[in-house]
Amino acid sequence: MIFKIFWILRGLIYKPFFGKYCLPSYIGKPIFIGNFKRIFIGKRVRIMPNARIEVVDKNSSIVFEDNISIAQNLHIISGGNQELRIGKNTTFSANVFITNVDHEYQDIDIHIMEQKLIFNKTQIGENCFIGYGAVIQAGTILGKQCIVGSNAVVRGHFPDYCVIVGIPARIVKRYDEKSGSWKKTDKDGNFIDIESKSC
Repeated sequence: MIFKIFWILRGLIYKPFFGKYCLPSYIGKPIFIGNFKRIFIGKRVRIMPNARIEVVDKNSSIVFEDNISIAQNLHIISGGNQELRIGKNTTFSANVFITNVDHEYQDIDIHIMEQKLIFNKTQIGENCFIGYGAVIQAGTILGKQCIVGSNAVVRGHFPDYCVIVGIPARIVKRYDEKSGSWKKTDKDGNFIDIESKSC
């Protein structure tokens, strides 16, 4: 894949501008990168083309830990003097949006874009998989190895080892350490006892 050679060269050109950029990472042609110095990229981070990576103020940051695979059209925004961290070994499908920024909307006499911004900690745990078209909203904390379904709209705190789907997203499965298997759950993440429900 000769095009990846160009992506590696692009990364080398960008390297002095980032807060941190470790090799062998690479980046396809982005749409926009805002505030390079507040973006920190670990080893083996692979970013496909058309990413939009934005840090909206001088004290916020985005941290990509090691060995992260990002498909095309990622849009990620961090603001409010907060760090938005992506855990190591995480994979993103295409067209994913992640933010720690919300717009206030409650004053009906003021245009939404003129109302204040609201910031909430957002973090993706290690070894997560984020499905195609997923939206990770401000205030979302994903634990280790969470699986987010395609087109899910996610907000809230989710424990390690869970499968999250839907709009709004909810837990449908979790890993049960006692049995060593993945089990179905109710919407609150409690295991469903299938045997007791059978006739």
